[in-house]
Amino acid sequence: MTDVLLRHTNDGGSITILGGLCQMSEGLETASYLSMFGGNEQDEGDADTTLQWWGNIDEPDAARTYRGETQNLIKSLAAIPANLLRIEEAAERDHAWMIEAGIATAVAASARIPALNQVAVDVEITTLAEVVQFSFG
Repeated sequence: MTDVLLRHTNDGGSITILGGLCQMSEGLETASYLSMFGGNEQDEGDADTTLQWWGNIDEPDAARTYRGETQNLIKSLAAIPANLLRIEEAAERDHAWMIEAGIATAVAASARIPALNQVAVDVEITTLAEVVQFSFG
């Protein structure tokens, strides 16, 4: 699977252009990023679909919709230790589609507070071939 490589920045995702071409990735970085930060940041990822990202409207395959619950929680909850477990659980739910689709055998998330009013999420994805780790902060 080849995707444009998205990097997480303070104001959203960013791509790198080298020699007039987008930097690409053969890995799961972009899929992981979009799982947590794709869609509408106001969407809580629950049964209420009124705040979904507009691109989900005509998507027949639920595995290809963007509903990043993690993004919503990071924006709406205080960055305190008591909220880290909720963010970790949301990140794992946001990645559940990878297990259902057979891309991963396990996904684990760990949230931390690297600085005042900041939350970082570390994700470990286990596939049949390897274990990959990403950090989004």
